[in-house]
Amino acid sequence: MEPRKTMRVIVEGRVQGVWFRGWTVEAANAHGLDGWVRNLSDGRVEAVFSGPAERVDRMVQACRAGPPAADVKRVSAEPWAEHPGHGFHQRPTV
Repeated sequence: MEPRKTMRVIVEGRVQGVWFRGWTVEAANAHGLDGWVRNLSDGRVEAVFSGPAERVDRMVQACRAGPPAADVKRVSAEPWAEHPGHGFHQRPTV
């Protein structure tokens, strides 16, 4: 069985109003990941990805580009201790 991991990701740049959250939900579901994504009130996007380590790494890498209208300037990722539950969904802005 492939090792699992959970990562929290913060994406900065022009990442709100460009369908970043919808793109993230579609991509994470396509990778079979658990977790969530939400806008932050300061203009960044936060996401938690959990699943097979290789797929989580691919999703974190995909966030460096994002959807076509996005202009990603910075992506930071760190291990996350909590399991986000099952499925991948969008959360309200905080």
